Amino acid sequence: MLPITETENKKTALIDQVSTLDAVRLINAEDKQVADAVEAVLIDIAAVIDRVVERLQNGGRLFYVGTGTSGRLGVLDASEIPPTFGVSYDLVQGVIAGGYDALYNATEASEDSRESGAEDLQSRGVGVKDAVVGIAASGRTPYTIGAVEYARSIGCFTACVTCVPDAAITKAAEIAIVAIVGPEAITGSTRMKAGTAQKMVLNMISTVAMIRLGYAKGNRMTNVKPSNIKLKDRALRILRAETGLDNDQAIELITSADGDMRVAILMFREGISVEAAKTALAKNDFVIERAAASLHPNRIR
Repeated sequence: MLPITETENKKTALIDQVSTLDAVRLINAEDKQVADAVEAVLIDIAAVIDRVVERLQNGGRLFYVGTGTSGRLGVLDASEIPPTFGVSYDLVQGVIAGGYDALYNATEASEDSRESGAEDLQSRGVGVKDAVVGIAASGRTPYTIGAVEYARSIGCFTACVTCVPDAAITKAAEIAIVAIVGPEAITGSTRMKAGTAQKMVLNMISTVAMIRLGYAKGNRMTNVKPSNIKLKDRALRILRAETGLDNDQAIELITSADGDMRVAILMFREGISVEAAKTALAKNDFVIERAAASLHPNRIR
């Protein structure tokens, strides 16, 4: 029996015979179903996030594993976490069948090896403290299933993101996130609705995990790395909002903090030197609130 992601969509059967506008209307109508499919599994997404946070709080890391579009989405999400939240590039990692060359060259044949999935995790030094999330639209990809099975066998927390109920990968993982988006507009092209659903789920997992760990205040990127003009402008806006300083004062403060907004905020809040702020942050995983609390151990909360 074909997984639902491989079945034909009757609503788009004549997409090659309609106008360009009608073709995009058909695709848009299908895309509207994605948010509802993700909403239906929010409880499972939240459960995965809580388990991931537990691992990260205790020295673990988060690994996304996948092939093709699924693997590329995992690498994409992982790569965006360090600049957004100021964490190490090791904390969230994307593992894709065929290696990083597969990001721009199709190497779909590499997804057929169960053993390769386990071997690629072994090469990253995945251990008992870590969390592994397998991403597979069809839920039957040998590479991803092998990786999840290996991770679970050594004591990692394991989850999966798929679009097919009762797929093989749902049996391999501890918690399955199954966003049922239905048949694709182009039969089997899971880079479309399934890929969009996976991207939405990964956004939630990584973003809320970082919030729970303290790498944002409210909805502000207080730990952002201002590494280009756009991010420097954003950092100044956030710093002004956090401190009430005008633009010139904010520039002076972040310059004195060696361009590190986390340091600048702590310096302002606690009235301490750049060295003291850096030391407190380094001792507290660069979480601003924890660093501030560490400076007042006897303060009643």
